[in-house]
Amino acid sequence: MTETAYDTVIRNGTVVTAGGRFEADVALSAGKVVALGRGLSRGRDEIDATGNLVLPGGVDTHCHIEQLSGAGVMNADTFETATRSAAFGGTTTTVSFAAQHPGMRISRVMADYAALAERGALIDHAYHMIVADTSGENLDDVARLIEAGHRSIKIFTTYDKVRLDDLSILNVLDVARAHGAMVCFHAENDGLIRWATTRLLDAGKTEPKYHAASHPRLAELEALERVCRFSEATGQPVVLFHVSTKEGVAIVRAARARGAPVFAETCPHYLLMTEDVLDRPGREAAAVMCSPPQRQADDQEALWQALALGDLQLVTSDHAPYRMDESGKFSNGEDAPFNRIANGMPGLELRLPLMFDAMVHGDRLGAEKFVEFTATAPARIFGLANKGHLSPGADADIAIWDPAARKTFADNDLHDNVGYNPFSGREVHGWPTTVLSRGETIVQDGDVLARPGRGKRIEMRRSPAMRARAPVV
Repeated sequence: MTETAYDTVIRNGTVVTAGGRFEADVALSAGKVVALGRGLSRGRDEIDATGNLVLPGGVDTHCHIEQLSGAGVMNADTFETATRSAAFGGTTTTVSFAAQHPGMRISRVMADYAALAERGALIDHAYHMIVADTSGENLDDVARLIEAGHRSIKIFTTYDKVRLDDLSILNVLDVARAHGAMVCFHAENDGLIRWATTRLLDAGKTEPKYHAASHPRLAELEALERVCRFSEATGQPVVLFHVSTKEGVAIVRAARARGAPVFAETCPHYLLMTEDVLDRPGREAAAVMCSPPQRQADDQEALWQALALGDLQLVTSDHAPYRMDESGKFSNGEDAPFNRIANGMPGLELRLPLMFDAMVHGDRLGAEKFVEFTATAPARIFGLANKGHLSPGADADIAIWDPAARKTFADNDLHDNVGYNPFSGREVHGWPTTVLSRGETIVQDGDVLARPGRGKRIEMRRSPAMRARAPVV
């Protein structure tokens, strides 16, 4: 009997990393990548990847899982359903949100949320802590949580139950700077949104299609500019979530040119949808409501250019799952006005296939940049050192993609608990047929093989991106 040197060897594929592509076999042992090359010794298990691309598993650093929203509505997905869906789409690491609301102790919020993940997650995961209350001992808790490896904080500048005022934001930035963390922002101006919403409702414009007008682009621009200035003033690194406008891109570019430690992301629905998607009859538009809303074609082109130029570093899903019923979108009734309909769309399973189709099959920036934006950069920025790349010592999180596979999305074909697909009818080229997490095959040929609870919490290390710079003030 031939002795085996490795647990698993993936043979005859084309390895794609953020730095290039090459023909190589990949050897895995004890949950790690241990060798890349040709003529490797046999593994106990062998996977033939002939004609396929061997990529690092996706890292999605913006997804809402088993979370109570700022509007008080619970997400449709549990950790089990969300991470199952993620795995089918080629994502092997999630970073979701432990959401504090006013009156809650952030340390208790984090402990309770971690227990949910430990019970249900199929894949590895980390958490952002949403800070919505800085009173009492909460900022001390934040400092302790950072030191325990929860090195990411999210702040909202809008939404009643979670937004922070400017002084509280600056206080959180100070704590993050002192202890080494990243601070992420949902940046929209609350007053402009309220003002625009009131005008629309007073005019009788209550249907879901008016949602986009209630979040004017100026609301994004004002808040992005303000947060960039806060980052500049304190020297504290920030990530600007879901940039959606061409002017927003210009603000990010200018801030980075000034030396502000600013990073930014966009999402597939801003790259591939426009505001026209909301022009649907009756309540159907509720399915594609998100905040910020989809914008215009020239905004899409500006976002693509920003990715090409490096002004934007990440493409995430902003998975925000709500069912089209009283448990989710219509928790305030079927006839609720647009401002009382839950915002968000499913995206965990869709992100990578949509971007693979656009970037690899569509030859827009290419496979290496696909890996960079969806796996390597997210892991690097958020201190997930063993994720998002294929090199000896990295976790054996791998997605094997068949670039010739074709799939047309159906109305309800995702593996989450949401009940609809916002990209129904769209055809994509390329699909992850085999997905491994720490060397274990968790998806193969349309079947999920992982069990709930096998996923592990990954500690965030202090990444170079988190290093504070000299404050201006």
